[in-house]
Formats: sequence, C-alpha cells, structure tokens
Amino acid sequence: MPQREHATPGRALVLGGGTMGVGIIAMFLAGGWKVDVVSRSAPTRDGLPSATARALEAMGKSPDTSGLATYATLAEAPWSEIDIAVETVTEDLALKQKLFAEMETLARPDCALTSNSSSFPISAIGMGLKTQQRMMGLHFFMPAHLIPLVEVVRSVHTDVALAEKVGAIMTALGKRPVQVKKDVIGFLGNRIQAALMREALWLIEQGVASPEDIDATVRLSFGFRYAAAGPILQKEHSGWDTTCAVAKVIYPDLSNADGPPPVLQRNVDEGRIGFKTKRGFFEWNDESIAKERARYERALRKCLEIFRDEGIV
Repeated sequence: MPQREHATPGRALVLGGGTMGVGIIAMFLAGGWKVDVVSRSAPTRDGLPSATARALEAMGKSPDTSGLATYATLAEAPWSEIDIAVETVTEDLALKQKLFAEMETLARPDCALTSNSSSFPISAIGMGLKTQQRMMGLHFFMPAHLIPLVEVVRSVHTDVALAEKVGAIMTALGKRPVQVKKDVIGFLGNRIQAALMREALWLIEQGVASPEDIDATVRLSFGFRYAAAGPILQKEHSGWDTTCAVAKVIYPDLSNADGPPPVLQRNVDEGRIGFKTKRGFFEWNDESIAKERARYERALRKCLEIFRDEGIV
C-alpha cells in the first residue's frame, strides 16, 4: 500500500483546458500547487476558474483558484518555475508530437513531460526527441478529480527514478499511482476495460441481453465486488482452480472481434453517441443528463469514502 508523502507543493503546467484538464488542474490546486494552463481557446481560458471551482467543490475542497494562471501559447508560460507538465489535448498524434517537441525546448532539464493520452504510446509521442528519458504517460480516468487511480507509463527510454518520483507526487496529491513498466497500447485500465466492453457489446449485438441488463449485471455482481477487491485478489478468495476450470469452458466462446462490433458502429454512424447528442443506447434530455451526472458523482464520492477508510488513497 503506498504511503502518503508530504512533498512540498510545486508548480505544474497543464496543456489543454477541457474536461480532463479541469480535473487535473483541480487535483494540483487542491494539493497546494500553482498551476499554469495553456489553451489556444479564449472561451476555454475564460471559463477555467469557474469550471475548476466546481471540480474543487465536488472534491470537498475550497473552490479557491487563486493559484491558477492561463496562457494562449506554451512560450508564455513561466517554464523556469515549472516542475511537471501534463499534456491533455485531443487524441491527435501529430499534434501531441508537435507540442512535446516544443515543450522539450522550453522546459527545465529536470521537468517531467507527461501525456494523458489514453491510446498513443509515449514512445510514439516522443519519437526522435532528445530527452525521452523525462517523458512518460500520466493517464488519468474521467472525472480526473474524483477517480483515484492514475497510470504512470514508461517507455524503454523513461528514467525509472523519475517515473517513481512522478508517482510519489501523485501519491502526495491523493492519487493511487500504478507503474506501467511497458509502453503497451491502452496501458492497464483501458486494456482491461476494452476486453469487457467488447464482450458486453457482442452480447447486445447478439440479442442476448438489453443494455440495461448488461449494466445491472456488471454493477450488481462482479462489479459490486470490485469495489472491495480487484479481479486478482477476488479470485484468491474464491479459488484459482475454479477460475481455471471455467476458463476452459468460457474463453473459447468469447468474442475475439478485431474491430468495433456492428451495434457500436451503427450508433456512431447515426449520431447516437450519448450525452453529446442526447441519445445513445438510451435517450437523454438536459434534465435527465444533469440528474444522471449528479447521481454518478455522488456514487463516486461514496466509493472514495470506502477507499479512504481503508487508507488506499
């Protein structure tokens, strides 16, 4: 179990002020850090103080954003004072590569350069750059200010000691870091989640169950147990002999599709993508979206209470 370190608050730069960026900004501010944010969008910069204050309130923290400063370009930021940079821009590899190349020329030699990319390996983002030893993935899960886990992802170039130092910073900020020692696509969380999602969508595609019953099955059976123990520890309880026997029967019948199933592609083609368009597998309006977001946030906070009681975060 990681021990909370009382590191001296420093100064962080967050590149991008979208949904993920706001949560990361709030995390740093809640830990007493100063935060510089770079966003090309003037409306985004103008809205950051209020959006960050709401995230801080959701964390049960003071909505004080006085430690926040915003800039339109990377060159404007006070790089001589920045200890860690976190890139959170859209999933565009060429854009990320361009920004990392620019940050490399601006940042202090000891400044960790990290990416919140959920798909691109850090080795691809930093390809060809001179200081790849200080580059790593720092993958948060949405909403970043409430989900306790963060993945610290190394490439073959990453300085292990620096990756562990970044992990210690995350621990001091109330996160539970995991060290991903190989730069695999999807890291840990998204690989495991993708395997589950592929099977869930296959079951919907084949008419085995409704989306509502798929969700109920996950939340109220093995998902319910996962708040108490992860999949490996849980099987220590129930027995690996049973798991091995079940695997021989079930594994051969699981979906092994190498792309999105038709039901997912149809939804995307029809604009049924969830809250963004007010329809997905379910229908939404402004009122139901607000109600669901509030319920979801309350549930996350209650789970956080369990983990805090156990000293996990």
